[in-house]
Amino acid sequence: MQTNNPTLPDKTIGIIGGGQLGRMMSISAKYMGYNVIVLDPTPNCPTAQVADEQIVAAYDDMGAIKELTEKSDVVTYEFENVDLTAASYIEKAGKLPQGAYALEVTQNREKEKNVMQEVGLPIPAFSIVKNGAECEAALKETKLPAVIKTCRGGYDGKGQLKIESTTDFPDAIEFADEGGTFIIEEWITFDKEISVIFSRSTTGEIEIFPIAENDHKDHILYETIAPARISEVVRKKAMDAATLLAEKINIVGTFAIEMFVQGQDVYINEMAPRPHNSGHYTIEACNVSQFTNHIRAICQLPLTKIKKLQDAIMINVLGEDMDKALHALAHIPESFVHLYGKAEPKEKRKMGHVTFIGDNETELEALKQAYEEERQND
Repeated sequence: MQTNNPTLPDKTIGIIGGGQLGRMMSISAKYMGYNVIVLDPTPNCPTAQVADEQIVAAYDDMGAIKELTEKSDVVTYEFENVDLTAASYIEKAGKLPQGAYALEVTQNREKEKNVMQEVGLPIPAFSIVKNGAECEAALKETKLPAVIKTCRGGYDGKGQLKIESTTDFPDAIEFADEGGTFIIEEWITFDKEISVIFSRSTTGEIEIFPIAENDHKDHILYETIAPARISEVVRKKAMDAATLLAEKINIVGTFAIEMFVQGQDVYINEMAPRPHNSGHYTIEACNVSQFTNHIRAICQLPLTKIKKLQDAIMINVLGEDMDKALHALAHIPESFVHLYGKAEPKEKRKMGHVTFIGDNETELEALKQAYEEERQND
């Protein structure tokens, strides 16, 4: 599907945020022939290492936002907590194809849940509270176990508290009294978590990557298996839900939706208006990555039709695992290592990832086992 006003190389793409997602966006853009400018407060951030220019400034520095807008032909972002005033400014300048609305929704868990309700998707029972007193009242009507989360911010398990029984009520009430808006949700017992990653163009064309299955450790994504081991019924429900939300929010670019699988049903967990950690496998396992189709979408180019080339397992490399992982990778030629260029390995910090691809689950499990054994032998 061709569009009328594509942004072609050698035009300039601006990226707000200089972490690993921006880095991989930049790599895809540079391969295609674009120039890249990144806005990030950390000098020589991961994205800057593979970009043409960096504007070193805070994300909400409007002077820097205006400079980025002026120097760029199109602007995108690598995280959802972009300042909405800045996003609206870039959108009004005609340089933010993704728009500010997707950010507005995904920055706020209450708005996310309301959108899901509007399109008729199954979601856990929830209530919104703004202080300890409201929390105490809501908990009396909440089925346990439950979880209380900040409506804004929070990732990798941060900004939330599980409520197992009434003995956890005082901690939850104290948590809600810290200030802000909170959501209390019924805890969903699930069989597995999956991710639906897709790209959508400005004309509504949508391409969905093979659904991935996620395994977390200490609230941080540890491993992604693609394709997910799910039934055709679940696969269709997940794809239908993603399509509904994509059209409702008018998504442009690559978007991720995490879902819980319970039997033959799916429940939406969270959404991210950008490429996602669980979609990194697409770089090796598909004919086009989540990053390349993202660049194509925001530049109003026709999306590449997605084909799965092989099955994949992606494993995150955290700071405490980096030396062991590198040792293991030196002994496994079938591995694909991606390091993000972060200055200092810190515990629980995502320093990179490794992907194994193969023809079947047995082959992949053997590669994963070899990787784990090498780490243990270091």
